[in-house]
Amino acid sequence: MLIIDSDKCTACGVCETSCAFGAISVPSDCAVVNDSCTLCGACVENCPADALRIDVAERRASVNIGEYAGVMVFAEYRHGKVAPVSYELLGIGRKLADQRGVKLSAVLPGGSVAAYADDLIAAGADTVFLAEHPIFEQFREDVYAGILEQVIRDQQPEVVLAGATAIGRSVIPYVATAIDAGLTADCTRLEIREADGMLLQTRPAFGGNIMATIECPHTRPQMATVRPKVMAPAIPDLSRVGQVVPVQIPPHLLQSQIEVLETVVNTEDQVNIQEVETLVAGGRGLDSPKGFQLIRDLANELGGAVAASRAAVDSGWIPYPHQVGQTGKTVSPKLYIACGISGAVQHAVGMQSSEIVVAINRDKNAPIFDIATYGVVGDLYEVVPQLIKRLQEIKK
Repeated sequence: MLIIDSDKCTACGVCETSCAFGAISVPSDCAVVNDSCTLCGACVENCPADALRIDVAERRASVNIGEYAGVMVFAEYRHGKVAPVSYELLGIGRKLADQRGVKLSAVLPGGSVAAYADDLIAAGADTVFLAEHPIFEQFREDVYAGILEQVIRDQQPEVVLAGATAIGRSVIPYVATAIDAGLTADCTRLEIREADGMLLQTRPAFGGNIMATIECPHTRPQMATVRPKVMAPAIPDLSRVGQVVPVQIPPHLLQSQIEVLETVVNTEDQVNIQEVETLVAGGRGLDSPKGFQLIRDLANELGGAVAASRAAVDSGWIPYPHQVGQTGKTVSPKLYIACGISGAVQHAVGMQSSEIVVAINRDKNAPIFDIATYGVVGDLYEVVPQLIKRLQEIKK
């Protein structure tokens, strides 16, 4: 926390000019800090009156870190099936567990989910902790967090993984706070450091311009949420044998502060762009929302779905569920056609694992061509209709 001593502050403005994040201002006779502060310390070093200081909360190390062992995955169940990201987590979880020589487990909360335990074992889990109760039929953050906290405290895994989905992003920080553990969000890479067994958690930082590798040396478990579609899903092995352990749910965990009044399924744009093999994406180069009709026509001819860059979504041309990139979804289709997308790093991080990337752009120097398998320099309003026409001819 940045502390400003009002008695010492002379309102000289040095702190304001030295802050690279615009986090400090001097509106009157004393400096004021806002939420943009990153605690970099530049203002403290440059303050001639020594009016600024950073107070750091006392670090509380986990007791008996050596007693924590194992890798645990939060298996997310929704809309009648286990979320695909859960199997991706089991894939990387199996590798991490094997490197550490420990067991891999999964926690599966749900109303009636016992039938899915064998699938999780086939995907790599040694143990499935089954939390079945009608209250888990609907997602309630507090009861989900409560059951996960209980299992983690009982089993003491050294690593806990969850998907960076709407549910994962909601419940896992809740759990991390409750057990006083470190958490890294939106990871795109996980690996074990051989020297000390530390989990190295890599994620985009500073708007996607750099990749930061984070470690949590003083707390256990080491917790991370992982972006969907960045890890390879585990290949099922139906011969695997594991253990299914029913979780005893104390009555107090069934008392939710949340009342679900109604669940509404969106009937528009139901295609999940993370689960299709062909995506046609439009960006700022479309110039208007009408351009997405052309994108849809090409996607329909290819049996694919429509995606978009953040610029197109921010312009209100297409809803957010279609957004690809750091602040959208990570996709890895077999074919990704980028139309009028420059290919800034924030977008690239969300689609660079696609098998084949076709870029269509007027600007021959657009960064998208650096990651494209095939590039077409030209006006998309001339190129795409020709593509559609040619596809229709081939079909005939």
